[in-house]
Amino acid sequence: MTEPLKIGLAGLGTVGRGVVKIIEKNGNDIARKIGRPLKVTAVSARDRTKDRGIDISDYTWFDDPIDLAKTGDIDVFVELMGGEDGPAYEATICALERGLDVVTANKAMIAHHANELATLAESKNASFLYEAAVAGGIPIVKALKESLAGNEIHRVYGILNGTCNYMLTRMQNEGKPFDEILKEAQAEGYAEADPSFDIGGIDAAHKLALLTTLSFGTQTSFKDVYIEGIEAITLTDIMAADDLGYRIKLLGVAVKTPEGIEQRVHPALVPKSSAIGEVSGVTNCVCADGDFVGKVMLVGPGAGEGATASSIIGDIIDTAYENKGHVFTLPAKELTPYVQAPLRAHEGGYYVRLALKDLPGTFAAIATRMAEFGISLESIVQRPVADKITPVKEDEIQPASVVIITHQTTERSVSQALKAIEQDGHIAGEPNMIRIERL
Repeated sequence: MTEPLKIGLAGLGTVGRGVVKIIEKNGNDIARKIGRPLKVTAVSARDRTKDRGIDISDYTWFDDPIDLAKTGDIDVFVELMGGEDGPAYEATICALERGLDVVTANKAMIAHHANELATLAESKNASFLYEAAVAGGIPIVKALKESLAGNEIHRVYGILNGTCNYMLTRMQNEGKPFDEILKEAQAEGYAEADPSFDIGGIDAAHKLALLTTLSFGTQTSFKDVYIEGIEAITLTDIMAADDLGYRIKLLGVAVKTPEGIEQRVHPALVPKSSAIGEVSGVTNCVCADGDFVGKVMLVGPGAGEGATASSIIGDIIDTAYENKGHVFTLPAKELTPYVQAPLRAHEGGYYVRLALKDLPGTFAAIATRMAEFGISLESIVQRPVADKITPVKEDEIQPASVVIITHQTTERSVSQALKAIEQDGHIAGEPNMIRIERL
């Protein structure tokens, strides 16, 4: 058996601990499979004295991860600190400059610096691997780079954030409002103290930007992802969608069109009988539509110690084979410039929830306004209010909750109609508009 593959771990949080545990438990089996053992030889973290439940006494300690990347006696630099810039980015650059192979779970860093990192890695003949950065334990990166390489991918989409899916599932199953579920998710560790990256759609957008480059061979452009989070989703929306045969999911969708690439993260109504509609809890799901293979769906854990560390180990094993492939599906220098399709080019049906004032002729006025903008209505119904749509004074009547489902139309038409309805003085508070994705 050849010399061990020496690993330097920058970051000993949940995932870093998981990497150490996998090597300790399954190291002998891994060595038999790849012909050499994996050995963690150096680590870096914020606090050397912290009890992490693993023995790090035999590892060389570096207070500064940049020093680990620059001078550590390692073959592979594993970056598990997180953050788009700062020490994670600087240490990664240092490791690649040395020609070290780099493995990371840092989707934010890659989404913002993918083109630079890929170019540097390939110029140094170094691997830059990031399976754990997209959908945790789901091997979607390898699937797109290898198994589906013979296909032209024209759409990639899915549930890319487990926190949001967990919250929406609990709202659905338990009938509790958004704020209450969020507090419980934070207490249980499923949501961060500052949950904005998750519930605001940023985390899913980072992942979608990487999937876009992998699927379509374009340079990564996170800034061109249209982003909506789930903050505006109410229990009334959840219940109305259920009665209409839908589930509400936060989807990331990237589509290749003749005009360019469309990237969007937003809540959507999906048929609850669909495969993606049945994905619940913290589970992630990624789908790719190929011209020959058709639709491929991968479902699995999107986060957590074991799932994410499993993907990290898989990438480390790939470096042991010394097969220096491209960072994405094409060499970095051949990735085409990103061309953005017209913003929010989605065409389809829409779910619209309005808080209507109790005025004569309101329903007729809404239907008329919709017709003026060429919008055909599939249904318009008043719903029980599961949670207050807008604050009211004690002597005022709570506005009625009305749900509209449209036939296929454009987002521009719906937005213009809603603006006209608002100017007519028929609604209280902001309307909530959610796309319907037939999938």
